[in-house]
Amino acid sequence: MDHFEGTIEHIIYCSPDTGYTVCKFVQEDGTTMTIVGTFPPLSPGEMLKIKGKWEINPKFGQQFKVENFTPVLPSSAKGVEKFLSSGLIKGIGPVLARRIVKKFGSQTIDILSKSPEKLKQVEGVGRVKLNEIKKSWAEHEDIRDLIIFLQEHNVSTNLATKIYRHYGEKSYQILKTNPYQICHDIWGIGFKTADQIALNLGISPSSPERIKAYILFLLEKDNEHGHVFSLQNDLEMNCQKDLEVSEEKIKEAIKELKKQKSIIVEDIESDTAIYLPFFHTAEEELARSIHSLASVPFLTPTFDVEEAIKDVEKELSIQFSSAQKLAIKESFYKKILVITGGPGTGKTTIIKAVVDIFHRWERKVLLAAPTGRAAKRLSEATGQEAKTIHRILEFNPKLGNFRRNEKRPLDGDALIIDEFSMVDLPLMYHLIKAVPSHMRLILVGDKDQLPSVGPGNLLHDIIESEEVEVVRLDEIFRQEKDSLIVINAHRINQGKSLVYPPRGEKEADFYFIRQDDEKKAFSTIMSLCGWRIPKRLHVPQLTPHIQVISPMYKGLVGVDNLNTEMQKRLNSYRDGLKFGAREIRVRDKVMQVRNNYEKEVFNGDIGLVVHVDRHKYRVGVEFYGRVVFYDRDEINDITHAYAISVHKSQGSEYEAVVMPLLTQHFIMLQRNLFYTALTRAKKLSVIVGSYKALYIAIKNDKPIKRNCLLEEKLAKMKTI
Repeated sequence: MDHFEGTIEHIIYCSPDTGYTVCKFVQEDGTTMTIVGTFPPLSPGEMLKIKGKWEINPKFGQQFKVENFTPVLPSSAKGVEKFLSSGLIKGIGPVLARRIVKKFGSQTIDILSKSPEKLKQVEGVGRVKLNEIKKSWAEHEDIRDLIIFLQEHNVSTNLATKIYRHYGEKSYQILKTNPYQICHDIWGIGFKTADQIALNLGISPSSPERIKAYILFLLEKDNEHGHVFSLQNDLEMNCQKDLEVSEEKIKEAIKELKKQKSIIVEDIESDTAIYLPFFHTAEEELARSIHSLASVPFLTPTFDVEEAIKDVEKELSIQFSSAQKLAIKESFYKKILVITGGPGTGKTTIIKAVVDIFHRWERKVLLAAPTGRAAKRLSEATGQEAKTIHRILEFNPKLGNFRRNEKRPLDGDALIIDEFSMVDLPLMYHLIKAVPSHMRLILVGDKDQLPSVGPGNLLHDIIESEEVEVVRLDEIFRQEKDSLIVINAHRINQGKSLVYPPRGEKEADFYFIRQDDEKKAFSTIMSLCGWRIPKRLHVPQLTPHIQVISPMYKGLVGVDNLNTEMQKRLNSYRDGLKFGAREIRVRDKVMQVRNNYEKEVFNGDIGLVVHVDRHKYRVGVEFYGRVVFYDRDEINDITHAYAISVHKSQGSEYEAVVMPLLTQHFIMLQRNLFYTALTRAKKLSVIVGSYKALYIAIKNDKPIKRNCLLEEKLAKMKTI
């Protein structure tokens, strides 16, 4: 193979999915060449040693295909300045890089490595800035050594950086002793990546450690898909197929994992349930705690609750239905209560009434919801502070635990949780531990929505177990009876065809635009978001109030392509930063994709990019009036959100929702998914697609079953 050394001058193309990159590469003698290959995200100014071979591309001509590369440090003053200006070293931008190189010239790298204190001689470098540069440079040197080691085993620079940031100086030891540990410890690294490293380091394909790691990986993947446990038959079948190892070795690995207490095994009908220990504990303890809490005696009001309900009716100038009155009344006569109903049935009004009556009784009520946006809506509706469940439990991001627990329980007489369908098993497990025995628990949610993104199907299981009292609201509240969104949501749940506005009606809140062809559906969505809906609602194109919700990620009207095309067409701002092939621009709509408790932004939160810092390679995103900053290595925590999936839309409300619904989405055409998307809209919902897809979605009332046993364990508690 040929080899060269030089500098990345310009990124021409990079695929975020595959890492395939095309860039201009300048050799030390000034010769420019086009290089192609699979890389981590690169930045202009980075220096590489590359090995590979020349090839002729029919369209683009001669290119150098890189088979292997290692990062190197520049030697010339010009190269050092370009390298430091790239943003790789925190605290140094283009201006400061110029000053440093002007002061130290080609000796800059030696100064950074051996005498960093001398940097204080440079204007703009004080003690705080120096410490930031020293820390970042030390990390860079260690990462560079790790990259060189991992490159010998075909591991990318990006992955090496992640590994170092997590383990620090222990990186080598962990990789050599148990490389599979990285797929359990580091978010974003899967089994395949760890397996590639392990096999390259010489671990046998039939090694017990490999089989055990894959079983744990499969358990984690099932948890990510909402399952609390996995079935042993499925695990064995997947291991045999994917690892090509014998059934005997797999059974032996499961026995070993059980012996090590890495898994919990529970016999169920016709199969065996295999849990990761935390999820087994959480499910068992939650069932026991709900039963225990419901069994403890409690105080009931000394006043007439029905008279209090009448007073609230007068105050709010409304008249509650019999089911709504029952829900309010039972909130005072049941220790645990579930209130469930669809849109327009007055769930929020009931919460407001319950809070008001508790206050008249001089009792303290706590309000919580699973997300910040849901808590904000609850607070606005009731006039009382509502917090996220994490905040009410006083989550400590540095220690990764909750300050509120069984030793330091919540302080109050009643706890009301709204949007309970979104609460998963791990969060409810921590919540129930912090609920004191005297506290009432009122769970409010829509049982027909999609279950939580995380493991479990709590609202469904608690209702079906019949362990606690449930009030079902099925009458549409008076103010909502003219809303086609509300009417159609209830018709979807009943498996009935939709009601459409009269032809030519321009003020309806629901429309179905027939487009059987995917290309025409795409054009219609662009037209709706580009000018038709903004004109109707009198809002700008780039606004969080208009949301496209798609059932799938792939395809012309899938989330991925819609995000790419909507950014091109709707956001004319060019003040952006490129991260590989992805560009983040000012005014981009973005979504947080995992919980970050330190920043207090959570999976599903949507914000607008308001600031781009080219020198520090970071962006500022405004979430609900608060700006949060993301450094270069945190940028994967946000993704474009011009279009989002139905699961990501849970718990949110938008002024207008646009949803493609085509037969290409067949696998995702489910009643509860369609229902959830439709009910995200407050003022306008537009479905673009085919009648056939619509029919399939409404008639398919069999949601994907989740592996969980809370319903059975709660039901069993009743007999104890």
